[in-house]
Amino acid sequence: MSAGRLVIIGAGQAGLALAARLRALNDTRPITMLGAEDVAPYQRPPLSKKYLSGELPFDRLLLRGPEWFVENAIDLRLSAFVEEIDRDACQVTLQDGTSLDYDALVLATGATPRTLPAEIGGDLAGVYVMRAKRDADRMAAEMKEGRRLLVIGGGYIGLEAAAVARTFGLDVTLIEMTDRILKRVACADTAAILRDIHKGHGVTILENTGLKRLIGKDGRVTAAELSDGTVIDVDAVIVGIGVTANDELAGACGLDVGNGILVDEFTRTSDPRILAVGDCTSLPWQGERVRLESVQNAIDQAEAAAVVLSGQEIPYQAKPWFWSDQYDVKLQIAGFNLGFDETVVRPGARPGSVSVWYFRQNRFVAVDAINDAKAYAAGKRLLDQGRQPNRAVLADPDADLKLLLA
Repeated sequence: MSAGRLVIIGAGQAGLALAARLRALNDTRPITMLGAEDVAPYQRPPLSKKYLSGELPFDRLLLRGPEWFVENAIDLRLSAFVEEIDRDACQVTLQDGTSLDYDALVLATGATPRTLPAEIGGDLAGVYVMRAKRDADRMAAEMKEGRRLLVIGGGYIGLEAAAVARTFGLDVTLIEMTDRILKRVACADTAAILRDIHKGHGVTILENTGLKRLIGKDGRVTAAELSDGTVIDVDAVIVGIGVTANDELAGACGLDVGNGILVDEFTRTSDPRILAVGDCTSLPWQGERVRLESVQNAIDQAEAAAVVLSGQEIPYQAKPWFWSDQYDVKLQIAGFNLGFDETVVRPGARPGSVSVWYFRQNRFVAVDAINDAKAYAAGKRLLDQGRQPNRAVLADPDADLKLLLA
């Protein structure tokens, strides 16, 4: 299939997955991919782990080598900042004044970490977020044994940052303003398990504790005043308080937005010539609108958009799954626990393995598997098939998980 030019704004996992899928579908239309960073598309999850530790060089994180873009006729433009989308003219204007006409446009603009206001010290040196290669490069100098790190936020971003810092030997304090870690994304059972793991590795976790201000000297952070008035000395701060969808460009050109770019089941925005994929989108899911911030969704949704662009009207049916690596613990999540009202905790077959099963109105909706690959696989298969686990088997820790699928 051949058509007019496709412009993809965003050169991350979603943008690349879409371009690759189109070429696999023998779509020969001209494709231009615009990336704001100065490096080719790469994997983000290893940045705060194997890349930061020096275990993996950056070129091992690249999703495709430079020759792939040449062989597949993908015009990849780096450090390309989009200034404006003119929907009437079907044209994209870059900050350098360059304009590109498009027949179809895909927004794969991702998300941006929330930062602290400058009024409370968010602009001090030594305060970091973790999202891009430049963040990991800046943070590397801080990862030295004995340094004091404050992590703000008890979600997965904050917990992963704390785990990495402890492996480097830093003295880590994590603060969470709500009454427990993982308040927004997991049940109290999963939170308790991970809290104990982090405390066992020497992390100080302070719940019901917010940040009042950061204190600096000569422009660099040196201490933090907490919400209870306590002042602690710090050498660096990692802010892990979530991300916001990059939907400003979409909103400015008149597309429907609301906690992300609103797309339909075919990944189309309110303008049928423009699609959106990945972390920047708000998509329909089981009668609700959700944002699925994960590598898996970025790839799956992008590949679904490629199928639509190729001329097939096949809706995207998200099958959420996520993962988080902390120390030697692998947390695997299948499903989406939105609105759960019951959980079942099941010990695993090996020491330290456990799974938490979520139900909503007596219907199985998700599972958290902690060092328990069998529970994850069983739960994911049940969700994929739309089946319910046998409650008697689930409640019996000695029962074989294979019986859940019988």
